[in-house]
Amino acid sequence: MLLNIEQFLPILPEVLLLILGLLILALQMSLPKPQHRNLGWVTAVGMGLVILFSLPARPGTEPMYVWGGMISYDWLSFTFKMLFIFAAGITALLAMDIEGLGTRGEFYVLMIASTIGMCFMASAADLVMLYLSIETVSIPLYILAGFFIFDNKSTEAGFKYLLFGALSSAIMLFGFTLLYGMAGTTRLPHIVISLLQNATSGLIPAYIGSLTLILVGFGFKISAVPFHFWAPDVYEGAPTPVAGFLSTASKAAGFAVLVRVLLWVFPAEIWAPLLAAISVATMTLGNLVALTQHNIKRMLAYSSIAHAGYALIGVVSFSALGLISVVYYLLAYLITNLAAFGIVSAVGRVTRSDDLTAYYGLSRRSPYLALALLVALLSLAGMPPLAGFVAKVFIFMAAIEAGLIWLAVMGVLNSIVGLYYYLTVLKYVYLYRSDGDTEPLPVSRSFTVAIAVLIAGILLVGTLFSPWFNWASTAAAALFN
Repeated sequence: MLLNIEQFLPILPEVLLLILGLLILALQMSLPKPQHRNLGWVTAVGMGLVILFSLPARPGTEPMYVWGGMISYDWLSFTFKMLFIFAAGITALLAMDIEGLGTRGEFYVLMIASTIGMCFMASAADLVMLYLSIETVSIPLYILAGFFIFDNKSTEAGFKYLLFGALSSAIMLFGFTLLYGMAGTTRLPHIVISLLQNATSGLIPAYIGSLTLILVGFGFKISAVPFHFWAPDVYEGAPTPVAGFLSTASKAAGFAVLVRVLLWVFPAEIWAPLLAAISVATMTLGNLVALTQHNIKRMLAYSSIAHAGYALIGVVSFSALGLISVVYYLLAYLITNLAAFGIVSAVGRVTRSDDLTAYYGLSRRSPYLALALLVALLSLAGMPPLAGFVAKVFIFMAAIEAGLIWLAVMGVLNSIVGLYYYLTVLKYVYLYRSDGDTEPLPVSRSFTVAIAVLIAGILLVGTLFSPWFNWASTAAAALFN
């Protein structure tokens, strides 16, 4: 009996999510159609209960490998799992009042299925498990991106995401096969040991080649340059709550596997210079192109690309503080970007537009929504005392501690550029007026709850940062101890 408990505790969140998904399917078939909107509340509350029931099953200080070594049961995977489940719960609230989305039970089931895949991604300790979990994440997201089948932009988004995602997955899988061919094992912690024991000069090109191919797949997941080109079109065409989920939970899952594979399998001397260059290119391109955008979803897409570049600084630092800063940054970014996309969803639902002109006079139409957008955008810009500021401080500290002062300077300069286009949006909100800016903009209860939770999170993570930093430190200790 003890063995069974030890085997199932590491996958308790995934089991609970599966039960929640089956419950949603049962309710969709049994409830009358006018009550299908309540599926969003069931999903959100269910996600909260999954987090609550998973907390007693948190891992110990020492990592543990279960299910034939395919699952790593440690604090890093547990932390990311909680982030994914939280993001899914908030997304369910944001989707409830979107026409053609919030009353569709299959939407919630697909999102839960993708969340299960993300949880397995974060804990995968085997190449086979890693690839299966990535596909479990991706396939539901392809469908969700093109969920509005009568909307040309949505179907285009889903099709583009499918094509680019399938291509990047195939390239990444080829990199995995090269690793297996050289090492003779699919276990991530054992690959580097096997390679060192059987090292020959002839393996070096294949080793570097496998790293390059794998980075193509991971670069696509985190939308890093030059694998970013899908993000603006997909974010613009996908339903706004789905775009928010893609830009936060899916990106965090990409970083979860990126740090685990790089730190376990490849020497830092090989990948650190390459990732440093990618980080600078990602930050710079994302911020510069965002300056020219008039569609707020495309602007947030390029902003999301830039933030992937900031997070890569922590990975390149290759230190305990670097990994701590990555975890902290992803926490701050997740709640902040979800808030931004949530507000865009609330405004777009009423105005039927994602152009910046739709935000004329928002401060008079909905003062609280405008204030929430102010907090979210200033946090993305890295202004104190918000979550984004503290996260960027830790990222830049890690770079300086590692002797990468030039990389920290590039991050600061890019943050200044980013501040400009965030303030441009706020100019439309607070300074510009339109003929209908006296008409109130209605905000539903589910939107209000979601945005209130996120804004409170932004303020708490930015001011009471000690508990969150300790949490990130415990997670980082799984790889740096």
